[in-house]
Amino acid sequence: MNRLSGAEAFVRMLQLQGVRHVFGLCGDTSLPLYDALFRLDHGITHILTRDERSAGYMADAYARVTGKVGVCEGPSGGGATYILPGVAEANESSIPVLAVTTDIAVTSRGRFTLTELDQEALFRPVTKWNRMIDKSSSIPGTLRAAFAQLTTGRPGAVHLGLPFDVQQDAVDESDLWVEPGLNQFPARRAGADPAAIEKAAGLLTAAKRPIILCGGGVVISGAEPELAQLARRLGAPIATSISGQGSIAETDPLALGVVGSNGGSTETARVLDQADLVFFIGCRAGSVTTDRWRHPPREGRRFLHLDVDSGVIAVTYPADVALLGDAKLTLAALNEALGPPHRRTESWGREAVAAAKAEKFLAFDAIAASEERPIRPERVVAELQRLLPEDAILIADPGTPCPYFSAFYEQRRAGRHFISNRAHGALGYSLSAAIGASIGRPGVKCVAAMGDGAFGFTVGELETVMRLKLPITYVVFSNASYGWIKAGQKTKFHERYFSVDFDRSNHARIAEAYGLKAWRVEDPRELRPALKAALESASPTLVDVIAQPLHEARAPVSEWIA
Repeated sequence: MNRLSGAEAFVRMLQLQGVRHVFGLCGDTSLPLYDALFRLDHGITHILTRDERSAGYMADAYARVTGKVGVCEGPSGGGATYILPGVAEANESSIPVLAVTTDIAVTSRGRFTLTELDQEALFRPVTKWNRMIDKSSSIPGTLRAAFAQLTTGRPGAVHLGLPFDVQQDAVDESDLWVEPGLNQFPARRAGADPAAIEKAAGLLTAAKRPIILCGGGVVISGAEPELAQLARRLGAPIATSISGQGSIAETDPLALGVVGSNGGSTETARVLDQADLVFFIGCRAGSVTTDRWRHPPREGRRFLHLDVDSGVIAVTYPADVALLGDAKLTLAALNEALGPPHRRTESWGREAVAAAKAEKFLAFDAIAASEERPIRPERVVAELQRLLPEDAILIADPGTPCPYFSAFYEQRRAGRHFISNRAHGALGYSLSAAIGASIGRPGVKCVAAMGDGAFGFTVGELETVMRLKLPITYVVFSNASYGWIKAGQKTKFHERYFSVDFDRSNHARIAEAYGLKAWRVEDPRELRPALKAALESASPTLVDVIAQPLHEARAPVSEWIA
């Protein structure tokens, strides 16, 4: 019987699960694992990052664009604490990220060993499933269970702790086997109750002004074709949360766009409020998507709620029908239950969408054409809309870029082409996540947009992108402040600005120091040529835009506009 070390067995199990990329950072407790990665022929590429947090963000974006499990790793102690933000973001966003943290030896616990930390307790609140592997013989079974947890039901993050001595102890090679299909998500799909589907079909048929509100569950499930078929059959507009963007091409006549307090608008909210039936699909109907549960109102309308997680359904809005199941299977069954397509007596969906978009973009286009300085954020969105190909991936950090791009950048294809870390909104996500997305979908142009506050969080990964020679374009909105908080201080605290401003850096020169080609743009007329040159480059690039601060702008954030 052939015997492998625990580290070798761990690597072989990742190989059998179809893992091809691992993002991570070295440490003392990871030495056996790294040695196994060096010696074995496994087909896995290890991406060295400059921060464990970045490794988590890269794995998150990689999973979003590939439909496969993203894997990140880090050492004990500080490595475990640094990787935590990426794990928390992935789990709350229903993205399967496997976080592996090596640890001190089991035999060293409780003896004041350097970097000792209760990793299982640390990761418990931010993961779907979490285990310390205390025996090498448990490695194969624990990894099989981990991939089942990662990809079935509601996908989420899993943490595995791998102690130093467990990496060195022996494992029987005969125990190394996996269940096919658990390396992609969602796996082991299940549809909703047929009786609930029949009831939902009846309510949809009876509704005169139905509207569909999609969260990230549609794209995660790959249910875009079934959603489009349902919307066209009903003549129903499709609104989305930010995470739900990509549920339908946003140039579609039935695509209303983003609703809610971040990226929504009075025009989109108005259409949502006119509906007599609201169908939530893969959407938690949380505070941002519903503008603090004001749009849609609860009174005077029916609600359907479809989700793979029973704990989400009917928590914030009542559900006349609860549909528990995978979005793709359930929408296919619902389309079948509705019978042959029929022409509705009202075409309110297309007309309502057209009117709302015309009004919204009339105001946007006027600002986007402005020659004023500093450059308006709307101008950057408009130029990228003109320049980027349909299959481009755009990653927006949650500060300045997120509301502008989610509101006004129209994704021309269904599927995952727009990413923003909406679960916890940590700054610094986009710079790192773009690396994972670019590796996961090579040959597709990837753009990461961020504020200068976010730039400072993960700037070290510019070395990573140069080392990997990835043709990513970074766009920095430079306004020398933590603009989101400053805008809140303006509207809620009577312009008492405290500790939100910092000195302006020359981000183009910083990027050049790392080896990137870079441009600094202050004149709006120079913006398009700079962006065009950056996007056409085969090497990493950065465009530093001296932009209007958020507290002076009319960003699509309801609490500031109000």
